[in-house]
Amino acid sequence: MQAQQITKHTVKDIYALPDGQRAELIDGDMYMMSPPGLTHQRIVSQLVKKIGNHIDSQHGEREVFPAPFAVFLNADSHTYVEPDLSVICDKSKLDDRGCNGAPDWVIEVVSPSSQRMDYMIKLFKYRDAGVREYWIVNPKTKTIQSYFWDGEEDSAQFAFTDDVPVHIYDGWIVNIAELLK
Repeated sequence: MQAQQITKHTVKDIYALPDGQRAELIDGDMYMMSPPGLTHQRIVSQLVKKIGNHIDSQHGEREVFPAPFAVFLNADSHTYVEPDLSVICDKSKLDDRGCNGAPDWVIEVVSPSSQRMDYMIKLFKYRDAGVREYWIVNPKTKTIQSYFWDGEEDSAQFAFTDDVPVHIYDGWIVNIAELLK
């Protein structure tokens, strides 16, 4: 009896997708992506402005990128993700293709089709790849799950109305409810 061969996808398969079709690749498994909804895009847009303005006010070298932005987490061709927001502190990770290695801060805004990916698959993948801070913003429950893995690990859940501390920026907070006014 022959063993069934399982096909593992590579980044080449991502780039071979028809125009307009998006997918992510984790350990060779391809996950197709649905277009984001209005609330999702409002949250992402407001967060990009807020984070970008903060970086500018600090005359920072960090950069914030919204999806679609290619992140190659591993030094292999089997993992490719497009976080809703990526904050990169080390500009040497950036090239014309995207980010090579783990962003310092990743934010995913949950969509009905992305819940399992954001809360389970990506959570562990981001931690193992070296992401320092990871937020899961859930518009349906109006919560933010915050994970911080730089040094002592920490996680906490916040409501949209709470001031959420940004660990990679000492003393800075983000309030999602205020962003959406």
